[in-house]
Amino acid sequence: MIELLAPGGNFQKAKTAFHFGADAVYVGGKSLSLRAFADNFSTSEMEELVEFAHGLGKKVYVTMNIFPRNNDFEEIKEALIYYDKINVDAVIVSDAGIVALWNELKLTMELHLSTQANTLNKYSAKFWADQGVSRVILARELSISEIREIRGFLPKEVELEMFVHGAMCISYSGRCLLSNYLTKRDSNNGECVQACRWDFKLVEKSRENAPMDIEEDSRGTYIMNSKDLKLIEHIKEIIDAGVSSLKVEGRMKSEYYVATVINAYRKAVDSAESGEALSQEYIDDLDKAGHRDYTTCYFHGENDDTQNHDTSKPDQTYTFIGDIVDYKDGFATVVMRNRFFKGDTLEILSSGSAFNQSFTVTEVYNDKDVLIDDVKIVKQVVRVKCPLEVFPHDILRIKKSTR
Repeated sequence: MIELLAPGGNFQKAKTAFHFGADAVYVGGKSLSLRAFADNFSTSEMEELVEFAHGLGKKVYVTMNIFPRNNDFEEIKEALIYYDKINVDAVIVSDAGIVALWNELKLTMELHLSTQANTLNKYSAKFWADQGVSRVILARELSISEIREIRGFLPKEVELEMFVHGAMCISYSGRCLLSNYLTKRDSNNGECVQACRWDFKLVEKSRENAPMDIEEDSRGTYIMNSKDLKLIEHIKEIIDAGVSSLKVEGRMKSEYYVATVINAYRKAVDSAESGEALSQEYIDDLDKAGHRDYTTCYFHGENDDTQNHDTSKPDQTYTFIGDIVDYKDGFATVVMRNRFFKGDTLEILSSGSAFNQSFTVTEVYNDKDVLIDDVKIVKQVVRVKCPLEVFPHDILRIKKSTR
């Protein structure tokens, strides 16, 4: 069976990912990871997550994919030994020096090669396999035909992983100096500010105070603003090509984003493996979480339509209302995330039969058991009358046009 791999920016997001069907999560420690601004995990939290995941029969991969300097290696060595000790399933690295250190330490956890290593051909993939790498995370620039060729060239025990959904960088598999140049925050050391999403206008050098009229529209031109990857309708092809793991980007994304995307791709994987057609309902559901225009990128080969020209901002059709933490006697206990009112129609995001079912809010009680009509305190715990059975980690949302 193919693996569905989800981002785990913090413990709650990891739990949400597992609830909605992820087989594994990739997470970062407090350092040495390319998402320094995610919540990430302390050593004790990492140990707790591994124990929790293994109790569910799930896996945890830890990212250690920075481009390290000499003075980083003492910390790297300590981290590798610790992750191996607490039974992390694999570390994800991009640097040959860390690969050499992993071999020197003779660790039992697996070694996965990050997409940051820019593996674009079968000979590079075979080289890394010869160094002890058990899984190669492929560069996003590859087509499905190239992936098939790489698969056929490698030993059967070496796995391939590929991104199937989420934001993409403008540079080869994420190697970018733009953030560093503009803000002194180094994307290759986990501090990317996503400067490629900013609104840019071009100017002629001798006329710096007179931007040239080259905008796509009145808001500017987005020459470096990539569309988001979406391959949900191609899962069967990917499985047939011999890919072992489907990766969703998004350690900086919200819990709601993780729930929506993983739920849809779980159904896509299950449908592909059973030979059934995927319901359009799950494909459409991806529009309900934040995204830019979608693209299949280079899945079918060269593609010159990967820039998002309309806006640098993501859009979504639904708003995250709250996390469900309990359900009893017809009431859902909810941790509120966005304001809602008595009379609103809420929709349920669930991995169960309540998926996409709606109900009208008729009764809400606050944490003092007082009946209220306006739920406006963020993270307040409230009880909402709900005629449909829901479960912890299910989510409530509301259609934007209803406000």
